[in-house]
Amino acid sequence: MLALKYLLKHPFHILRNPAGRELLRLFWRYGDKPRYQPTNVTFGRYRLEVPDAFSWTWQYEEIYMEEFYKFNASTPAPVIYDCGANVGMSIIYLKELYPQARIKAYEAEPTIADYLTKNLQTNGINDVTVIRKAVWKDDAGVWFGEGQADDASIYGQGVKKLIPSVRLRDELALEERVDFLKIDIEGAETDVLPDCADVLDRVQHLFVEFHAYIAQPQALGDVIGVIEKAGFRYYIDTNQHRKAPFVNRRYRNNDVMDLQLNISAWRV
Repeated sequence: MLALKYLLKHPFHILRNPAGRELLRLFWRYGDKPRYQPTNVTFGRYRLEVPDAFSWTWQYEEIYMEEFYKFNASTPAPVIYDCGANVGMSIIYLKELYPQARIKAYEAEPTIADYLTKNLQTNGINDVTVIRKAVWKDDAGVWFGEGQADDASIYGQGVKKLIPSVRLRDELALEERVDFLKIDIEGAETDVLPDCADVLDRVQHLFVEFHAYIAQPQALGDVIGVIEKAGFRYYIDTNQHRKAPFVNRRYRNNDVMDLQLNISAWRV
């Protein structure tokens, strides 16, 4: 059972943390469900429908247990751009953190955007602007490979379709200040972030989930270069410790990706 494996690996970290105990419950209830089947899930006071219960439990772990998106705002109504909002877990967390936050949520995959919109409505979150487009370096549309839960991307192996896009650089330019910018766009960050370089001065906290696909240049240096030039301090972490990396070269035995990193950047 997934819950037992996780408990044995992190016994004290889990049991002394309320979010950890809830995570165990979610693993126990949903972690071994068949993959890629729509499932109604609950946690706390929230009810959601998700396309894959297994991957959703790991979203809870990252967002609520590890608190990757926690930040200190200088205002009770921070401006938040959530690029790659998926089914809405990040928005629920951020709305708990700052109920008055002004949030723009971008989701490229049409089916996932349907889940996102429904989940926000179900849970009474009616003051978030949902943009059903890919964030990109122009507004001419982008070819996307279909995914099953949280893996649709420009490098996706599924059926390719043209998705409407919005130039993130132009969206950010409309704001005097962006308190938190989250970019989790499955590899497109290596194109989008450099295009935003001249407007990143207004961003106070930046989270980038970096992805490297086996058939593409890794480009981590380019992403870090943009972050450094924009004046951020940063921390890099990975949610997968990899034993024998010279032999075990793929991310979680992934057929298309060999590196994923979490980059948290902030202004001093």
